Amino acid sequence: MDAGSLNSSSYLKAQSRFPLQEQFLHRKNSKENCDRFIPNRSAMDLDYAHYMLTEGRKGGKENPTATVNSPSREAYRKGLAEALNLNRTRILAFKNKPPTPVELIPQDHLSSSLHHQAKPAKLRRYIPQTSERTLDAPDLVDDFYLNLLDWGSKNVLAIALENTVYLWDASNGSTSELVTVADEDGPVTSVNWAPDGLHLAIGLNDSHVQLWDSASNKQLRTLRGCHRSRVGSMAWNNHILTTGGMDGKITNNDVRIRSHIVETYRGHQQEVCGLKWSASGQQLASGGNDNLIHIWDRSMASSNSVTQWFHRFEEHTSAVKALAWCPFQGNLLASGGGGADRCIKFWNTHTGACLNSIDTGSQVCALLWNKNERELLSSHGFTQNQLALWKYPSMVKMAELTGHTSRVLYMAQSPDGCTVATAAGDETLRFWNVFGVPEVAAKVAPKENPEPFSRFNRIR
Repeated sequence: MDAGSLNSSSYLKAQSRFPLQEQFLHRKNSKENCDRFIPNRSAMDLDYAHYMLTEGRKGGKENPTATVNSPSREAYRKGLAEALNLNRTRILAFKNKPPTPVELIPQDHLSSSLHHQAKPAKLRRYIPQTSERTLDAPDLVDDFYLNLLDWGSKNVLAIALENTVYLWDASNGSTSELVTVADEDGPVTSVNWAPDGLHLAIGLNDSHVQLWDSASNKQLRTLRGCHRSRVGSMAWNNHILTTGGMDGKITNNDVRIRSHIVETYRGHQQEVCGLKWSASGQQLASGGNDNLIHIWDRSMASSNSVTQWFHRFEEHTSAVKALAWCPFQGNLLASGGGGADRCIKFWNTHTGACLNSIDTGSQVCALLWNKNERELLSSHGFTQNQLALWKYPSMVKMAELTGHTSRVLYMAQSPDGCTVATAAGDETLRFWNVFGVPEVAAKVAPKENPEPFSRFNRIR
């Protein structure tokens, strides 16, 4: 219903409730309706008077009652119109056009400034709820404390299936077998690519570590004497390979030299199941089955004695395997606890402060940061065996991905940061496009002289 019909209906209701014309026409005592200007107002038909003063004097076929007005009649008409306030043609009317307002801010400048200030609304990224690809992974060892999956910088995925290490080339989907170790040496307990994406470290159940060249499929050397039992976690820092064992010891191995053990870290009382170097290579985070996290600093390392930890975090109540350094804040570490803990915690590794803690409701097996957005991905065990994508720092859950039927023990991220591979106790390897395609930033053309005095070699 439009405004006109509403006004007409309200007018009709007003007429029925307040019939003003009928009151004026039917009142018997005219003295009760006296007026200063019109003494006998009750005897007048105001509508007819208004019509005669305005429309009745117009000639033509449509106004047959029009008559020629005498000067006295015209004077009486004007006076009567003023008395009844019927001269409404001058209401809110200007004699001349109003002056043009002065623009304090030019319109072109205002529009350009608003154009620069207005930011287009960012579209919410679509997150597929199912995996893009699923591969069989028979004989995958279902062990929370191991690390059997890694994605190298050359876009080749390494996965250990019991005694055999396989390589899957993501560029063409081809699969090849790198090595099968003897039964007395296996099973394989950890794999980790070197930064060059060509050399792979393989940790074994017999406490040894093998180094392989993936291009030639040749073993380069075997590191012995690092541990007394299986090597379940490894992490590279340039030419230093750090290994963590079931004996609770952490060793730094310089793979370039014969006597490869250069530093030893002791702080865990049980198996070391998580190792991660920071992007700067200055700090190492280690997690263990003793529910502890240690931060080790290279500046405090000593080759002559056991190195003391820089920070010790005791807040988790279960084994800590999931560790992830933040790519956009160098001193921020995320950690996840096992089945009795279920929490993701965030640490400032400079001050040692716990910044936040979130109860996820299930065992945290692995953590990965999005390289292009402020997001964190976690993989879980009982009861849902899901992947959870969190927005940092609010920790609002953006998506929950299901598909595995057993706990998602291992996660690895593609070199471009878009795809995540997961391996679970259900003996499947799944690929998820959870992080999406990064936005390509437009390249800004370099200025002619980006800095003052850039044309001069020196300032005298």
